Amino acid sequence: MNERPNNNRIERKPAWLKVKIFTGTGYDTVNRLLKRHGLNTVCQAANCPNRGECFNRGTATFLILGPVCTRNCRFCNIRPGKPTPPDPDEPRRVAGAALEMQLKHVVITSVTRDDLPDGGAVQFAETVRLLRHCLPKATVELLTPDFGGSQKAWETILDSSPDVFNHNVETVPRLYPLVRPGGNYQRSLKLLRWMYENSNVVTKSGLIVGMGESSEELKAVFADLALCRVSILTIGQYLSPSKQHFPVVRYLPPDEFVQLAEEAKRAGIPTVVSAPLVRSSYQADVVFSQR
Repeated sequence: MNERPNNNRIERKPAWLKVKIFTGTGYDTVNRLLKRHGLNTVCQAANCPNRGECFNRGTATFLILGPVCTRNCRFCNIRPGKPTPPDPDEPRRVAGAALEMQLKHVVITSVTRDDLPDGGAVQFAETVRLLRHCLPKATVELLTPDFGGSQKAWETILDSSPDVFNHNVETVPRLYPLVRPGGNYQRSLKLLRWMYENSNVVTKSGLIVGMGESSEELKAVFADLALCRVSILTIGQYLSPSKQHFPVVRYLPPDEFVQLAEEAKRAGIPTVVSAPLVRSSYQADVVFSQR
């Protein structure tokens, strides 16, 4: 993999990153349902390029604990700032929307809430509880922040019995101070390893590439994730949300994503989904069922 200096911003996206305009009957139906239930999705908040495809499939990744994040990661489109208190009715609305959509695999994520003593873990757990009541046959995937390293919060998440636990390491440790200053690479690894060692839950993580990382750095991350016994890894191209965010250093061609998947599998990660437009929740139901 070739690297470019971080100050070399690439303005033009290559053809393989172009997506269709978000339209379609399914897209409109999901949009209306989300508005009616007053819910946020990471699909919209993070401006995911797959939003049209996923909404037209009748799926979405619910974003709980509000649309405002207490951290300010330079790669992320979610609005940073001071959040409002958690909405106690939100878990019920998420479960109601999932029931109306008849989801067989429900993915729940959140903003980071460093302002809350439990980091929002109880809100996750209550959402899972109501989902189990409304859709007892559905599988549940949680994509969580690190909860500031609080083992008590981790235990709350684990006690809710998700089928999949996902926590993204996002990038290589060298880039954390530049793009993820509120995060901690070793803390993220510790969380993933702890979840594996204390449950039968399927563990999952995700990376975005094109921010200046090297091939050797990525191989080291693959090895770390394999040691943590991560079962599923997603790898996708970083797309800078705006000129105020961290710049794209390089657009990787599709064949390099195939190579990255092969390297990650050789490192010991059983299931790897790697392509330019892959995101951590992309076709999560299919990935879980085919792992």
